[in-house]
Amino acid sequence: MLSFSPSPKLEKALKAAQSAIGMIGAELAVTTDQEGEWLQRWAVISTIGASTRIENAVLTDGEIEWVDTTLSLLGPDAERQILDKISKDRERSVEEVIGCREVLGLVYVQATDLFPLTETAIRGLHYSLLRFYPDAAFHAGGYKTGPNQVVSVNHETGERRVVLDPTPPGPQTEVAMRDLLAWYNATIKEHPWPLLVATEFVFRFLAIHPFQDGNGRLGRALFLLALLQGDDPAFARVVRFISIDRQIERHRVLYYSALHQASGGQFRSDAGDYALEPLAWFFLRMLEAALADFAVTRGRFRTVQRLSGAAVQVLACFKSAPERRLKLADLMTETGLVRRTVQNALVTLTAGGMLQRLGAGPATRYQLVF
Repeated sequence: MLSFSPSPKLEKALKAAQSAIGMIGAELAVTTDQEGEWLQRWAVISTIGASTRIENAVLTDGEIEWVDTTLSLLGPDAERQILDKISKDRERSVEEVIGCREVLGLVYVQATDLFPLTETAIRGLHYSLLRFYPDAAFHAGGYKTGPNQVVSVNHETGERRVVLDPTPPGPQTEVAMRDLLAWYNATIKEHPWPLLVATEFVFRFLAIHPFQDGNGRLGRALFLLALLQGDDPAFARVVRFISIDRQIERHRVLYYSALHQASGGQFRSDAGDYALEPLAWFFLRMLEAALADFAVTRGRFRTVQRLSGAAVQVLACFKSAPERRLKLADLMTETGLVRRTVQNALVTLTAGGMLQRLGAGPATRYQLVF
């Protein structure tokens, strides 16, 4: 059972969200296979992008779509080719994106098989997350071996503040993880609100901070896994087509504030000592925002389907190397299209939210937005 009892107000809000989930589920039931695949891929790309940028990666969703397409076509051996085509200061971000992509692939595809959830499975997910980043590969799949306090530093004053003081490495971390998974496996299929179980599960995981690196990204993947494993088939279906992490990224300061408020930055051996309802409200608001975005995303799909052949050609120039910022003349050279045709395509793609315009006059350039 949960370590906290949701207030009547929270339960009422959860029921309202359930109604919205039901309506989206009805829409998904009549979408074409093409639209369903597009929407699901959008959710995956958005979640990878948001989760890695929350941890200070810098790749845009457009760049992540390019990475995903390249890996899908060429397989894991394409990593070196991707790194060769991207600037040096973005290599760490690429490695984090590839790891996050692999973890989310496992979560989406194997959610059912990963229940009951084990320490071995979590270690395996962590290994997949870090194995592409050489500097952190030593820690991949193993619990922390040294202290991993989360410290905030004021670079102007030099003041250091402990944001999170988790369990120390060794037996306390191991016991805390065993207890957490025993509680989770006994609760997730029995409780009527998977969002509340996911909230407590992931907060307790983050409070333990069991790994030396990657706890935040893995924690958000486990949040998604809990929603997929809960005893609510409609919720589990819809959550594959939305990106809660995209909303968390938009409210990153509030996210960290809600996490800190739940415990004051201290691990508690008794989960009942955490104040989890405010955090549950935060995740519920992020879910509501993600559900509201669904209509916008469907609209973007329809816009893509209506693109002219020239607009598709122009868009392909950006997708082949999304880090580039291209001028009108560049696009005329690459596509062989006349000036007016390229200009019209740029207007359509910018209005549709697929490109962003940078600068003005002769210095105007365009860059991909996913």
